[in-house]
Amino acid sequence: MQLRFVGCGDAFGSGGRLNTCFHVSGSEANFLIDCGASALPALKRLEIDRNDIDLILITHFHGDHFAGLPFFLLDAQFGRRTRPLTIAGPQGIATRLAQVMEALFEHSSKTKQRFELNVTALAPGQGQSFGAVKVTPYPVVHGESGGPFLAYRVEAEGRTLAYSADTEWTEALIPLAHGADLFIAEAYMYEKAVKNHLSLKTLEQHLPAIGAKRLVLTHMSDDMLSRLADITHLSAEDGMVLEL
Repeated sequence: MQLRFVGCGDAFGSGGRLNTCFHVSGSEANFLIDCGASALPALKRLEIDRNDIDLILITHFHGDHFAGLPFFLLDAQFGRRTRPLTIAGPQGIATRLAQVMEALFEHSSKTKQRFELNVTALAPGQGQSFGAVKVTPYPVVHGESGGPFLAYRVEAEGRTLAYSADTEWTEALIPLAHGADLFIAEAYMYEKAVKNHLSLKTLEQHLPAIGAKRLVLTHMSDDMLSRLADITHLSAEDGMVLEL
């Protein structure tokens, strides 16, 4: 099973990086985690077959994690997709999806899909299986608008992947990523404490308790990107592939 960083940037495109979108694929699993505004052209650039994707997990409703869905769905519609697709995310996802579809492409939320589309709300602490993929959501802290905010622990094909999503430090990150084969963690800032976001230095204080087998940093601001030469942890780049 492999993970590809379709996009690993923040909301402001720091370093010229694309919005958050991760593609996980294996012999049974094929899914996205988040689908930021730039996801569709990035998927096409990497020649990832969108019709093979069965599931899209959304962590929250900010545009750099969510706003690629209308483009993805319209591409599927006009590309004559027939494979069923599930979109799962925080409570209210069906309403939010309809709103963003209408905002970007009027009347598109009312168009009958050529394929079966299932939109599923996830609740913190309640694991749910989607075929070969088991997802357990954890609540995280990322402000007042654009939520609820979820981080995900995903089990598939004998591997465990954890993703912090956008969050300031919260104790929920310990069970989320404890013993995971790979922990994808936001490191928006290097040292400075910023509300609703995580700094690398704060994260490092808790890594022994988290105990993940591998760590990769994502969603980095210009502050973090300017320090990469001094950082020993693996840092994500657009297009980077990791084997799980």
